[in-house]
Amino acid sequence: MTITPDSPEPVVTAQDPIRAAHPIRTPKAAPPDVVRCAYMELVVTDLARARHFYVDILGLVVTEEDENAVYLRSFEEFIHHNLVLRAGPIAAVAAFSYRVRSPAELDRAVEFYTELGCRVERRATGFTKGIGDSVRVEDPLGFPYEFFYDAAHVERLAWHYELYTPGALVRLDHFNQVTPDVPRAVKYMEDLGFRVTEDIQDAGGTVYAAWLRRKPTVHDTAMTGGNGPRMHHVAFATHEKHNIIAICDKLGALRMSDLIERGPGRHGVSNAFYLYLRDPDGHRIEIYTQDYYTGDPDNPVVTWDVHDNQRRDWWGSPVVPSWYIDASLVLDLDGNPQPVAMRTEESEMAVTIGADGFSYTRKDDPERRPSEYKLGAQL
Repeated sequence: MTITPDSPEPVVTAQDPIRAAHPIRTPKAAPPDVVRCAYMELVVTDLARARHFYVDILGLVVTEEDENAVYLRSFEEFIHHNLVLRAGPIAAVAAFSYRVRSPAELDRAVEFYTELGCRVERRATGFTKGIGDSVRVEDPLGFPYEFFYDAAHVERLAWHYELYTPGALVRLDHFNQVTPDVPRAVKYMEDLGFRVTEDIQDAGGTVYAAWLRRKPTVHDTAMTGGNGPRMHHVAFATHEKHNIIAICDKLGALRMSDLIERGPGRHGVSNAFYLYLRDPDGHRIEIYTQDYYTGDPDNPVVTWDVHDNQRRDWWGSPVVPSWYIDASLVLDLDGNPQPVAMRTEESEMAVTIGADGFSYTRKDDPERRPSEYKLGAQL
């Protein structure tokens, strides 16, 4: 354990300090070689309303659409889509989709998850338009994961500045998943080839969240402790923080600022500038920029004290309760909502928003007053 009651700053270690008490067994089969998070398939209850939010307001590019689905991409993407909006009876996530390094990785995905006893389906023609041979699984945590290599190529719009809006979204950056047992999730993701970049713990050994990557940024997905499996958010990147401010201004001009749930601000974890929005179905979208490179093999792990207010907000407003409570359901491979299991370990919301007297901005500052604590100011 690296966090101590006297730790004044985040602790940097050479390797992941998280250990699972109840790990998922490591398969003998090699995992598929994941390159990056590639797209999410969202089920929405009103396709036209969702299209308006993601296209007319956020500016994602329509690659293709029909009466049942809209396929969207960011400005720098060259594969068919980064987001699928599919009409359905209940708002949920149908797939967290990862691109793999070669077609042969799909065989490895089948072997890896079959050995884990997971439900596995493979379609040579893909599960969505624009994507070829694909494997979908109900993973050991209950999430619907997809792995693919073959994808239709479309025009990359990086040079089409005449099409850019002030808040242009240029890349899909990451997913964030809610799961009851974070160390168990981390062990499984490390078996899948992911590496921890940052985490949040306390002196008692409770792990509240961890950030894991395949591409050389802070994360392709994060595991957040809570009732799950659920999807906390999907994040798109902009080039600069002024692009995020432009989105806020646009929402204000449209009298839609109530879609802003949290931010803008800067995270301590990841160092990124951020904004959290809620779409018409309540799915959470993060707009994200300015994290850091993590691609070296000896990239160190940063562990934050859960009582350090600056882990979530380097500066700015307190975290709102909905950010800890609300999340999207996820579906099984038949399209049914997965049951949600309760987290039994202490929640981050309890120590962040509950007035426990331990959270701080300036540790051991004798002049700080209770009113300066970021403890539920927006409850």
